[in-house]
Amino acid sequence: MATVARDGTGSGRSTPRSRTPCERRITVRQLLQHTSGIHDDVPGYTTPEEYYRQRHDVYSPGQLVARAMAHTPDFPPGEGWGYSNTGYVVLGMIIEKVTGRPAHEEIENRVLRPLGLDRTRWLGTSPTLPRPHAQAYQFFGPGSRVDVTDQTPVDHTILSFVTTTRDENEFLRALLAGRLLPARQLAQMKRTVPVSAEVERLWPGGRYGLGLVERPLGCGGSYWSHEGGDGGYITLNGVTEDGSRSVVVSMSEARGDTLEHIREQESAGSALVDHALCAGGRGTR
Repeated sequence: MATVARDGTGSGRSTPRSRTPCERRITVRQLLQHTSGIHDDVPGYTTPEEYYRQRHDVYSPGQLVARAMAHTPDFPPGEGWGYSNTGYVVLGMIIEKVTGRPAHEEIENRVLRPLGLDRTRWLGTSPTLPRPHAQAYQFFGPGSRVDVTDQTPVDHTILSFVTTTRDENEFLRALLAGRLLPARQLAQMKRTVPVSAEVERLWPGGRYGLGLVERPLGCGGSYWSHEGGDGGYITLNGVTEDGSRSVVVSMSEARGDTLEHIREQESAGSALVDHALCAGGRGTR
């Protein structure tokens, strides 16, 4: 069982309210599967002015969790589905509590080094990226295309990794081929639940496991993925059941000005993933 810490662990301090019964019942599985009910209140930018004003703000894990705990849970633990970046912040805090080392060090020692992913780096609070890199642009509304490349990750302790399409493909293939985890742990990751109705519109037929979404392929069967995006960078990916073929679609422009544009961009990227994985040739790199 996992108890959510809200005492400013890491740096900074906040005054927590009393834990609710729901918060005391949250499990690690629910954090990984996004069924915890923790409301997601990670800071973001909705206007160019907010971007320029907030892009270098630094938050401690405790501060980010305190923001989420100021809201009532979205649903009782295990009784719904809602993607929560705050859940990953809590998981990073749990890793540090259990191992005595920061989560990014455990990721480097247990995942990156064994797989030889030497182009994946933890940047901490740095607002700049290793060169060469793509510039990131975001649409905030009509005529507001802004270069948002220069920014500090919201949670620098665990969510501050950058990678390449090559390394991302290598990771996905290693994971699904069983080269990273024992078979029983990989099987646990593949135990899925339905996603919310809202997200199902973006992922038709999608179901969520532990950090992995399962989506149907147009040619039959399914594939596994964990897409994401932040500040103009949008990444979709997919890997076949046996890890033999994978694809990463990296975009450096986020059409986040309307829900329709978000869905159009998601659909276009998903179509590329489906085409690559259904093709008879080798996976795209």
